[in-house]
Amino acid sequence: MSETMVKTAAEAAEGDALQHNYSVRLNADGQMEKQYQPIPKSVAKKPPADKSPAEWAYERIVMYIQQFETTLDAEHEVGMGFAGSNAGSVKIQGMGFFAPDMVTFYGEDGEGTKMQLVQHVNQLNVMLVAEPKSVEQEEPNRIGFQLAEDLENTESA
Repeated sequence: MSETMVKTAAEAAEGDALQHNYSVRLNADGQMEKQYQPIPKSVAKKPPADKSPAEWAYERIVMYIQQFETTLDAEHEVGMGFAGSNAGSVKIQGMGFFAPDMVTFYGEDGEGTKMQLVQHVNQLNVMLVAEPKSVEQEEPNRIGFQLAEDLENTESA
């Protein structure tokens, strides 16, 4: 027998109202800067309760990557560091999820070796790092903006 979660109207409204990204951090001038980022319409149109944990994690990581990329100079791209291991880091070249509970990252290490990380959402821990862009590239790759564009153009599963 499945257990149904009952919410009051106020709890349901509060849950929908909580969909935003807020942070406070030091800016380049050493001043505290508040940042509020509303959830994009493409993400907010489907309530978190109607998404798999993998889909909801994927969407939020895309927003974090996009926000992180706004802090990078023209010589760096977003990468992902691995906490608790000597695996180093990987330049993020793509992302995906496998509902209900798996998230995956595609990329390559500093020597160009292709890598893919598949992780369960219960163990998800992402450390974004600035990675030098390839010397051959004129412009750095901004994967966060490409992933966000995909969210805008794709109906959620």
